[in-house]
Amino acid sequence: MSIITSDAQVASPAAEYLAFTLGQEEYGIDIQKVSEIRSYETPTRIANAPEFVRGVVNLRGIIVPIVDMRIKFKLGTPTYDQFTVVIILNIGHRVVGMVVDRVSDVTTLTPEQLKPAPDIGSALDTDYIIGLGTIDERMLILVDIDKLMSSADMGLLDAAAA
Repeated sequence: MSIITSDAQVASPAAEYLAFTLGQEEYGIDIQKVSEIRSYETPTRIANAPEFVRGVVNLRGIIVPIVDMRIKFKLGTPTYDQFTVVIILNIGHRVVGMVVDRVSDVTTLTPEQLKPAPDIGSALDTDYIIGLGTIDERMLILVDIDKLMSSADMGLLDAAAA
């Protein structure tokens, strides 16, 4: 009597990422951090806020800071058009809005499609890059949005605790 064994390994589960563009690059964040996607509306400016914090909006009774990632990553002067959207994120116990040029889709990436980030200078501090997701000829820069939004230079969590 022979025991049948399988050569198949138990694969890590695939992960879903929301793909969006900033300038000419395509980025991805964990879809589980996203609560909704809204069209861009001009936020109320807050005095002494960093330039990349465009202001706040009232989202069903919750005051949400709006961060323009194009300004944060120094990708030139942002323009706001019909494709500009705000991705509403749940980071820890905070709600934050992130302005991006456009959202493309939700992409499922398997562990085989994930590559380590190269160690090169970029507009995005590599501390916040999880890696690169590859889908055929397409490449997503995967961002650890928790780490980015809770970083000291963002000042969002410190401001919430004050």
